[in-house]
Amino acid sequence: MPIVTIQVTREGTTPGAASLTAAEKAALIKGSSQLLLDVLGKPLDSTFVVIEEVDTDNWGWGGLPVPEFRRRRPAQTK
Repeated sequence: MPIVTIQVTREGTTPGAASLTAAEKAALIKGSSQLLLDVLGKPLDSTFVVIEEVDTDNWGWGGLPVPEFRRRRPAQTK
């Protein structure tokens, strides 16, 4: 029984959204399950998908919390 964990930032995909929509989550679940069926032959009813939304303060990039990394990034690319 496969368990797929998908981690995404809790930012949403449209302006003003604080998280993924129910439709986006459903599409991730469907697509991940279908991928395991196609590649490994795992039945849809034996695949579990967990979606974890992570606050941007709870992950880092480049040695910095993501909000700080993003604030500095434009200055680094100039």
